[in-house]
Amino acid sequence: MNKQLTWREKISYGIADMGFNFYWTNIATFLLIFYTDVFGISAAAAASMVFTIKIINAFTDPLIGAVADRTNTRFGKFRPYLIWLPLPLAGAAFLTYTTPDLSEGGKIVWAYGTYLLMMVCYTCINIPYNALSGVLSADPQERSTVNGLRFIFAFAGGTLVTAATPALVRWLGHGDDKLGWQLTMLVWGALASVLFVTTFLNTRERVAPAPTQQSNVWQDIRDLSRNRPWVALFFLALIIMITITLRTTSAAYYFKYVVGRPELMQGFVPAYMISAAVGASLTPFLTRFIDKRKLMMILMSTTALLSLAFFFVQKDQVTLMFALQIATGLVLGPKSPLAFSMYADTADYNEWRTGRRATAMTFAAATFSQKLGTAMAVAVIGGLFTRLGYVANVAQTAGSQAGIVWLMSFIPAAFAVCAVAVMFFYNLDNTKLAQIQADLDARKS
Repeated sequence: MNKQLTWREKISYGIADMGFNFYWTNIATFLLIFYTDVFGISAAAAASMVFTIKIINAFTDPLIGAVADRTNTRFGKFRPYLIWLPLPLAGAAFLTYTTPDLSEGGKIVWAYGTYLLMMVCYTCINIPYNALSGVLSADPQERSTVNGLRFIFAFAGGTLVTAATPALVRWLGHGDDKLGWQLTMLVWGALASVLFVTTFLNTRERVAPAPTQQSNVWQDIRDLSRNRPWVALFFLALIIMITITLRTTSAAYYFKYVVGRPELMQGFVPAYMISAAVGASLTPFLTRFIDKRKLMMILMSTTALLSLAFFFVQKDQVTLMFALQIATGLVLGPKSPLAFSMYADTADYNEWRTGRRATAMTFAAATFSQKLGTAMAVAVIGGLFTRLGYVANVAQTAGSQAGIVWLMSFIPAAFAVCAVAVMFFYNLDNTKLAQIQADLDARKS
């Protein structure tokens, strides 16, 4: 169960997250501006739709986690989803980025239906994938290494998407952005499918519940609600997703309407992704010397300061913008592998405390909070834009420009401070984790 993983298996697991970011980064970075500036609905309607679907989809996460925990095949519990869902997900993404010839009301209905379909398909494959990281090995340090490598691929995928998507839209659309977006998502979906199948073929599940385990979905939920470190991570994920989504989604508007140079977006987000990949690669090294809880507090405190600094950047100080973005990426890079490693630790803690293990449910409820955080961030953006009178593809008012700057600076900084406060309630340190693993090994032997 504690067997050291080969590099082939680590890389094969991690590479799928590049595929997930072919979808996720497009959604986080371009979806809202696609709906307002290409698809042709108002910012209020788009933000309301995204918020509603995120909330609905968030509630499907625990259901899918419960199903995955109870899946039993000769390939394991979680791996089969990596070959069952890639094509439905690609088809749903193609439809989501298709602009039908309908009235605004008809377009809104289309947007609700296709976006919900895409997010449900995404969840059905992503949650089992997340849970897979918790059953590849029971060694906490191995989990840190696997998740660190995973997020290097994730940030690499995000870098590729943000750099290549605008060019692909222009090239494939030949001046027709509607066609360009549709075909671009078809390309990303096909590439992602290949990566998912690669992960399925080269990984193995090693950690399993006790054969005699008896539980139901409501019992799993009750266990999580009483799992103090997991509850802390739930709120941490919620707050961090608000922080990141505010800056990522607002960046396209910032460069288009405040700086007046939308082409800089092609370098701005990739600069973050590349530096975040470097930061993620340092995670296994950092966790050898710094307790995970303390490390997370350091990372989010520094993020708050960097976000705050962005408020004082003038619109002609492009070099400073990029410098702060790169620094933010380096600091936030270890956050994701660190958090996912901690989720796996809370699954072990739950098994140690209750005798029951629900790995997929642990990760599903965590992604629930992430999606809820994304929805809340989009609601903040949409509400602020509506209040300030945002109108697509025209010069913005001074108030609208100021709101965009706040979304890049003060508002995410405040949420980052909240993330630091939450970590005071996380009570698993390295000594406790070592005791938990020793006790679990003794029980199973």
